[in-house]
Amino acid sequence: MTTTKSARELAETYFTAWEAGDFETLRGLLADDVDFVGALGTASGVEEALAGLRGLGRVLEKIDVKVRVAEGDEVITWFELHTSVAEPTPTVNWMHVEDGKIARIRVTFDPRALLAGFEKQN
Repeated sequence: MTTTKSARELAETYFTAWEAGDFETLRGLLADDVDFVGALGTASGVEEALAGLRGLGRVLEKIDVKVRVAEGDEVITWFELHTSVAEPTPTVNWMHVEDGKIARIRVTFDPRALLAGFEKQN
């Protein structure tokens, strides 16, 4: 018997895997044609989305989830993004699930501190 995770469970697993740097688990959660739009860029398809997650993952220290709200196939997660290059960044992530996979992701936050932190690294 196959059990499909709820949208909420997918979101929980997504953030846990990303924080742990477990990109194989992330790959299994994302639809092949996942569509991502965020403050630092866009991605079309699973490979581009994973590349973006890996990129930010290089400086990711912690994801401090404040609240997660799920309704049907929609999940919104409010969290603080802790990185090695900036103070914690308040962030909101919306996900849409189709056929048991994350199909769309939208992320918004003020990117100025992260961008300044990346600039200092270079």
